[in-house]
Amino acid sequence: MSTHTDLPASTQSSALFERAQRVLPGGVSRNTVLRAPHPTYVDRGVGCRVLDLEGNEFIDFSNNMCSLIHGHAHPEVTRAVGEQLAKGTAFMTATESEVLYAEHLCSRCPAFEKLRFVNSGTEALMVALKAARAFTGRAKVAKVEGAYHGGYDYAEVSQAPVPENWGDASRPRSVPLVHGTPRSALDDVIIIPFNDAERAVAILDESANELACVLIDLMPHRVGLTPASPEFVGALRDWATRNGALLVLDEVITFRSAYGGLQTHAGVTPDLTALGKMIGGGFPVGAVAGRAEVMDVMNPRGSHYVFPHSGTFSANPMSTTAGLTAMQLFDEHAVARLNALAVRAIHGINDAIASTGARACVTGGGSMFRVHMKPEPPRNFREAYATEAEDRRLKVLLDHLFDEGFIMINTCTAALSTPMTEIEIDALVGAMKSGLALIASME
Repeated sequence: MSTHTDLPASTQSSALFERAQRVLPGGVSRNTVLRAPHPTYVDRGVGCRVLDLEGNEFIDFSNNMCSLIHGHAHPEVTRAVGEQLAKGTAFMTATESEVLYAEHLCSRCPAFEKLRFVNSGTEALMVALKAARAFTGRAKVAKVEGAYHGGYDYAEVSQAPVPENWGDASRPRSVPLVHGTPRSALDDVIIIPFNDAERAVAILDESANELACVLIDLMPHRVGLTPASPEFVGALRDWATRNGALLVLDEVITFRSAYGGLQTHAGVTPDLTALGKMIGGGFPVGAVAGRAEVMDVMNPRGSHYVFPHSGTFSANPMSTTAGLTAMQLFDEHAVARLNALAVRAIHGINDAIASTGARACVTGGGSMFRVHMKPEPPRNFREAYATEAEDRRLKVLLDHLFDEGFIMINTCTAALSTPMTEIEIDALVGAMKSGLALIASME
């Protein structure tokens, strides 16, 4: 694999970025692709590798922010999509693929009694929160400090608090992400600390009669990619049941962790689950699944229809065809194999940390892991929060990995794909080791 440290000053990508800045704010449509001096513009991808416009090859450990479980251009997915493309991309009618795919997803998880398709993980969370409000008749929601749940006013509160505004650990503040967020949205979102059952329950008790739901991710990426403890999850499930609220799980990312989602491994049964990313087989998708009586708030023929819901591209046959094909391929054997590769990577990186003496650690589970520039794994968002010195070290590591031909999520997180083998895992571990040694030599 070639390295990418000696790119020419003027490239197709730099010229394209100049054009992009004239018509796109910041030159992009999503800030996560920005990097200096310009974004990487991919020309094509096959399997777990991508090539940019200049012909540089990378092993892709980002997989479009965890959404490509089979990497790029999987032949069976592209064949199925090609056949559907020839038939049409979207209709003002239902299609068989919607039913087939809903049946498949519901068969994977006992908590999925009924399901609705939408167009993104963000939209799935929006629908889940609205369904919880419609079912309970209550307005407030509770969520974990630092957890990312998409771009929705109520879901993004305290997504990125800082020490100057996050308040006391026993009572985290509701902090806006976007300037101009309505005060009413902040007042309707209760923030709880992650993996602290006693404090979380005490906070929830103060709004017991007003909360529609408790929203959690069982391994929230931005909180540190640390799994939720059984005690924490159990306490929230019990609290919601006792107080007439719903437990809503965000499995947009973590559904990849087990055949039926991380909830089956954690032993918790939610009332609603939001899905997205990999269930689209590379196409935009989201879904909300859960208890039939809750889901039926969207049923015009049901006895408790209080949530009119539609969407122009919801359940479009391109996404449902690609998603069904991809998820059928991601069977129990494929899940176990990918999870085992992640274990190999984590062990290898831990060995690299030990041998280099770097101040770093690894968190994660399933087929994902994250490297922190901290000596001990963080237990919550405040512990995962990076200092300026840690951010500088992380940038050195990310730049080194990029120069060695590896694309990572910007937090130095990896999401594996099924085309990967021990070869790609060991190559990443080798690059991690040399990057960690470089950081250690600078200190």
